[in-house]
Amino acid sequence: MQLYNTLSAEERAELIDQAGKQRLTLSFYAYAKIQDPTQFRNDLFIVWNALDALGRIYVAHEGINAQMNVPAENFEAFRETLEVYDFMKGIRLNVAVEHDDHAFLKLTIKVRHKIVADGLNDDTFDVTNKGVHLKAKEFNDILDDPNTIVVDFRNHYESEVGHFKGAITPDVETFRESLPIINEQLQDHKEDKNLVMYCTGGIRCEKASAYFKHQGFKNVFQLEGGIINYAKQIEAEGLESKFIGKNFVFDNRLGERITDDIVSQCHQCGKPCDNHTNCENDGCHLLFIQCDECKTAMENCCSTECLEIIHMPLVDQVRLRTGKQVGNKVFRKGKSESLKFKHSGELTDTALATAPKTTDIRKKIKVKKTLLGKAEHYYVKAQVGLFTIENQELNSGDKILIVGPTTGNQEMVLDKMLVNGTESTQAKIGDKVTFTVPFRIRLSDKLYKLLD
Repeated sequence: MQLYNTLSAEERAELIDQAGKQRLTLSFYAYAKIQDPTQFRNDLFIVWNALDALGRIYVAHEGINAQMNVPAENFEAFRETLEVYDFMKGIRLNVAVEHDDHAFLKLTIKVRHKIVADGLNDDTFDVTNKGVHLKAKEFNDILDDPNTIVVDFRNHYESEVGHFKGAITPDVETFRESLPIINEQLQDHKEDKNLVMYCTGGIRCEKASAYFKHQGFKNVFQLEGGIINYAKQIEAEGLESKFIGKNFVFDNRLGERITDDIVSQCHQCGKPCDNHTNCENDGCHLLFIQCDECKTAMENCCSTECLEIIHMPLVDQVRLRTGKQVGNKVFRKGKSESLKFKHSGELTDTALATAPKTTDIRKKIKVKKTLLGKAEHYYVKAQVGLFTIENQELNSGDKILIVGPTTGNQEMVLDKMLVNGTESTQAKIGDKVTFTVPFRIRLSDKLYKLLD
């Protein structure tokens, strides 16, 4: 009986590409009393693994919190696996605004003490005694009420790239930090104000709404389904979006655009930008905002120090990062002194720029293709892309496709190329290939060969 992953992320990505089937990115949560979280976890792994469902899921005695990626053809079967549990009958599944087949590459289900760490040790606190849920139109209406205080219960790196206009955005790195800060700040408004809150998918503000009711606040409301559900509702109903910018998400996409407004800056040069990246140095993995120009110049690094480190021999890199904890703190490192244009807590409700239009990658290309490799670098001035060939051969004259969350779907015919620095008509597995690319590519882009 398989209860854990047997494939690496790279092997899983290759299988996904070979399958060529649409996958849906979704999230959901439920607060409930689960008697045996470990057995619950094992039962879910068995049925979800059979459906090729991938994601990051936490279960605890207080419920379940899931961010997932599911084959579109298995969506209803996946929903049925939830319906067998009474507390998940009719559960809302927040389907993402933008999809990425590689959003998750493993099925990871972990048993935790709580599904949302809150730092509370109060046996009288009832997490199910939550605030009033508001749909998009109701949320818009209450925001127009001068008697309303709206609070963003996400972290600083999330609110920085997008938030509701006029919201209080705590300069925190964890949810547990925000509860006492907001409680102290709003002590004088327990009865005379509407306390309205939101988060990404609803799970954090649902616990927050219950907490503030427990603290004696009378008029407590929350955005039902969070920003994800709000974005879908305003589009379906033709409503004004009072959210501006991008919604940060905790998967490989790192964000999905809600409006075309860019409200943040590249942390290295100050140019309007809202694309997050993780420092290429495995001993750092700093999460920060980086524009394409700085990404190219700094090779995906946050500082000159990290840039120097990634060019060291691997053995020296390993020695430098020995003993450092980085993997589980990727999203908690947004405040480095190396970032000259990092203004955490100083958010704007005014757009600094408008995001360029890109190809909608949700529209699947109805052609056969095979994965060749991935992008390694883009030389801006020369307009040349560097790729590593990982599967099959590449030949001059091949029709190729470059795909990425920002790049979209770009087709071209390969005229000529350099293979390991020398002009050649054929590249094999393991070769480094460079050729002219008349559009900007990113490190997350994939290279495919189109088949007849």
